[in-house]
Amino acid sequence: MKNYLKTKSLNESHGAFGKAGGAGLVALCLSAGLALSGCGGSAAVSDGAAEDSSGTVVDDSSSSDSSSSSGDAFSVDITNAIFTETSGDCADYDNSLEASVTDIQRGLGFDAAVTISSDSDSCTLVSNSIPNHDFNDATAHFANNVAEVSQSFNIPRNPSSASSTTSLSQRLVNGVMLNGVILDLLSAGCYNPSSPMADADGNTAIGCPDTSDWLLDPLGTDSKFGADAHNAHTQPGGLYHYHGNPNAMFDSNPGPNGSPVIGFAADGFPIYGSYFLDPDTGTVRKAVSGYTLKTGSRGTKSTSNPGGSYDGTYIDDWEFTNAGDLDACNGMTVDGQYGYYVTDAYPWVLNCFRGAPDSSFYK
Repeated sequence: MKNYLKTKSLNESHGAFGKAGGAGLVALCLSAGLALSGCGGSAAVSDGAAEDSSGTVVDDSSSSDSSSSSGDAFSVDITNAIFTETSGDCADYDNSLEASVTDIQRGLGFDAAVTISSDSDSCTLVSNSIPNHDFNDATAHFANNVAEVSQSFNIPRNPSSASSTTSLSQRLVNGVMLNGVILDLLSAGCYNPSSPMADADGNTAIGCPDTSDWLLDPLGTDSKFGADAHNAHTQPGGLYHYHGNPNAMFDSNPGPNGSPVIGFAADGFPIYGSYFLDPDTGTVRKAVSGYTLKTGSRGTKSTSNPGGSYDGTYIDDWEFTNAGDLDACNGMTVDGQYGYYVTDAYPWVLNCFRGAPDSSFYK
């Protein structure tokens, strides 16, 4: 099994070992088949994330190591972990993972649990939907309290491009991160001034199909739909989910090949952080979206048109111009591997599926 994550202190150099635990702790990590290159160091968060959690020392008390008649079981603590593996094969992430985190505003502790298993054709990721980082910081306004929600997804090990792309849908989970939290990019908000729930601009946060002409982009609004520092909030029932960069699992100090895999899309292709090795320049840099904000005005404000200038509030404010590195789905092929990339601008992670989504991702 490949080693695919590390922890590090906010003031430690990239990849440095923490001091706690010593050689015995390193041996413990390695014996699990999953090396934490900073075992004992506190964790780092990526640019823009709230520094709202102290690091977790990986030791005998924070990782479970038990044996049974069916074999050995080992769960690796990924609290605030920074992943490092760039493999596009989900089987390389086969493991049992755990984390201890806090709902900041409520002052409640939660335990995250993720299990990734594989066979020759696919991987199964089972999660309780609790992230590996603290959540619901002071900037958040969740409509519902976070709750454990059991979910299971089947990830194809050998995805292939379909004859045509598949659009995002409110009926389809876009992907699942390696910390067990889903990616669900589309909102159910739109311009609908006739709704009794519409705000002063004529927008309503719920009740709109994904076919609406002026569907709101959660990260394009000032409120970000109440999202926390990780661009995440809750659905009815308490399901925590991301609408963009999770500000976790990767950071602004990528390895020589760029950012790690932080999750998998519904079609089985990997989701990478923001950085990639540019083969033209030989440098590691952020991937740039191929979408451009339209210029000019949306037209005259009416019951069917919000009017005003294109500013990114709505998905229809953007158009694909092929101006960046990524295709219309927000992906590209690097060193023979196709994957989607987290970007600083719309569509944030992905905008369609290059392959056929697995049925387990349908809601």
